Amino acid sequence: MITGDAAYIKKINRSLIISKIIEHGMVSRADLAKITGLNKATISVQAADLLAEDLIIESVQDHKNLGRRPIMLSINQQAGFVLGIDLDKHSVAFALANISGLPVQTDTIQLNTSDYEVILEVLTKQINAYKQQCSHARYGLSSVVIGIHGIVNNDEMIYFVPQHSWHNKNLKVDLQTKTGVNIYIENNANLCSFAEKVYQHHQSENLLSISLYSGIGLGIMVNGDALRGYHGYAGEIGHMIVVPDGIPCSCGNRGCWEQYASESSFMKQLSEKLNTIDLKYDDIQKLIMAQEPITCKQLKQYIKYLSIGLNNIINLYNPEILVINSELLRIYPNAVTEIKNNLTSTISHYCELLVSELGNQACVMGACAFGIKNFLEVSTISLTLNDGRLS
Repeated sequence: MITGDAAYIKKINRSLIISKIIEHGMVSRADLAKITGLNKATISVQAADLLAEDLIIESVQDHKNLGRRPIMLSINQQAGFVLGIDLDKHSVAFALANISGLPVQTDTIQLNTSDYEVILEVLTKQINAYKQQCSHARYGLSSVVIGIHGIVNNDEMIYFVPQHSWHNKNLKVDLQTKTGVNIYIENNANLCSFAEKVYQHHQSENLLSISLYSGIGLGIMVNGDALRGYHGYAGEIGHMIVVPDGIPCSCGNRGCWEQYASESSFMKQLSEKLNTIDLKYDDIQKLIMAQEPITCKQLKQYIKYLSIGLNNIINLYNPEILVINSELLRIYPNAVTEIKNNLTSTISHYCELLVSELGNQACVMGACAFGIKNFLEVSTISLTLNDGRLS
């Protein structure tokens, strides 16, 4: 049984009320009392506080019935903003969203270096520009959340980023010093799984999200929270060995799963076999549609190795929902069917396996949602997008 003083109980009630206002978009005080189980007096006091803080607004709902029109409560979208960042090997993606989770602006900057100081300056310049852009709002740019394609510990220190060869970088402190903004550092796969939970699968309590882009990362949501492990390093599933003494990996081992089932490895191997460079997803889609023999054979091999790793993950975690985040699989017809046909073990059990609808925007979307959750100090959050993706 949860106990606490009056201030603690008030904080719990506040979190619950904000969560339900976000979830329902617009809701009256009377309906809020029914939804939360709190009495009307508590709702009124909390609503008054949130109105005074400019976190919510009131509006009168039009209706055709006789009687007084209900006053609706909703999140004040212009109270503040959050910035989500996906820091990958060759690019940095930015998404600015208001505190109701709606995107305001998206940008992408290409990287041609792995030098930490250079990238730090790129991030600093962009964050400060967004900060200035949001200065009109009461809470301005409330937080910045950065998804890292590497190992991040529980103190938000970057332990290792294989693609950039970074070791022990305190990007959080470096950026906070240079920008004066609250910075959060998180593993990108964790943010992807959080996005799936917040935007797509609200009711799922046991969700896994696998990202297959420059490497392979696993985000694990158990009972609605991320499973991070003792140091925060859980989910580095791309370095599970699937081929003993196989292809060398930047982690120091050989035969790691991401050398066979990441999109970057597929692109590299297909480019070599086709004797071409700079393959794009559009090129691969055309090759698939034309049933080009080398491409089709390579895809079959790719699905085989992908399925080996998925089988191991399913046996380890017995997920309710297993989401695969992959642009390659989005353009490959019957990808999910082929994967399921390879999962023939009578031991492996899962309820649903699907390719993410959020695609390569999942990380920045999860980052924005994570920033909103921290800013509003809510325990749970459910958001929606009109078209399911950032514009």
